[in-house]
Amino acid sequence: MHEEEYGITTGSAATGAALAALLSIKKDVKVVKIQTPITQLDIEVESSQKLTETSGRASVIKRPYNDPDVTRNLEFFADLTLKKEQGITVEGGDGVGRVTKPGLQVPVGEAAINPVPRDMIQSNLQRVLESEFPGYSGAEIIISVPDGRETAKRTMNSRLGIVDGISILGTTGIARSMSVESYRKSFKCQMDVSLAEGYDELIFVPGNIGEKLAMKLLDVHEDEVVQMSNFVGYMLSEAKSAGVKRITLFGHAGKLIKIAAGIFNTKHSVADGRREVIMAHAALQGAGCKVVRKIFDSNTTEEMIDVLNEFNMVLPVFNSIADSIKDICSAKYQMDFDVVILRMDGTVLNENHAIRVKSVEDP
Repeated sequence: MHEEEYGITTGSAATGAALAALLSIKKDVKVVKIQTPITQLDIEVESSQKLTETSGRASVIKRPYNDPDVTRNLEFFADLTLKKEQGITVEGGDGVGRVTKPGLQVPVGEAAINPVPRDMIQSNLQRVLESEFPGYSGAEIIISVPDGRETAKRTMNSRLGIVDGISILGTTGIARSMSVESYRKSFKCQMDVSLAEGYDELIFVPGNIGEKLAMKLLDVHEDEVVQMSNFVGYMLSEAKSAGVKRITLFGHAGKLIKIAAGIFNTKHSVADGRREVIMAHAALQGAGCKVVRKIFDSNTTEEMIDVLNEFNMVLPVFNSIADSIKDICSAKYQMDFDVVILRMDGTVLNENHAIRVKSVEDP
């Protein structure tokens, strides 16, 4: 593995710490070799300590790599106690989150240690127990992350109902730089929570701003609002597969109008088309060359809206765009759709929607 492109997951860090805690009962440990679902990894051990004849403690630091992962440089501790009884139990200590909402891979009430990392810890310890510690058939492990509570504030955990710390995650043991797959799955988890709470009509928003405006302007529960980031197509496909009945696409014009052009990944570097969409729909609503030229010469979506406002064309143009978004999405995903397009200040730009929207002046 190239060090700049790959790192270890929180699951691998916890597994390495747990294995080092076990081995520390017999010796000083600097490096451990763990088995992940796809390969073996050598994990550097930051500290290891024999506590008693049947217990040990060790830690692993999740070293940074070429990725803006908030868990980089966190130190993962494992406290282990040998047991003669069969079975290896894994629990979360300080800084490891606890699940409070249904719909995730971990049941409500348990530590937020996902199934694959939990299995990795258990299988790696079982292998060593059998060969190095005769007479002991099990162990109790507590994983803790001293800075986990503070770090969790920069994650989606609170949105998912995971409180008091970070999650122990990973499906391969290897963290790849800028992993789109793991990133977009984090948004699907939000939807899974919503569905588990019993909601089958959801509000999809592009991000934090859209979520805050939805909670301010709509009479909805926070678990009905799901962030989709730029992954519009992925999230709509997952919603269709999950049996969602109706989706309201709610958010700033700069993101939503791209969908009217059939763009289902709205990241700017992937595709744009905002100017072209607004120009086309303005022309369809009777705008002359002067208006179309002023839209073309605008630099931002907000400037384009100002142009339409100057010529009293905001409502017809955005009604037309909203209709196109609904038609394209309904045809592609066979669900009912509603669309609410906003300015940055929360002003609603279209009126052809069924959901009740408070005005920005409403208390």
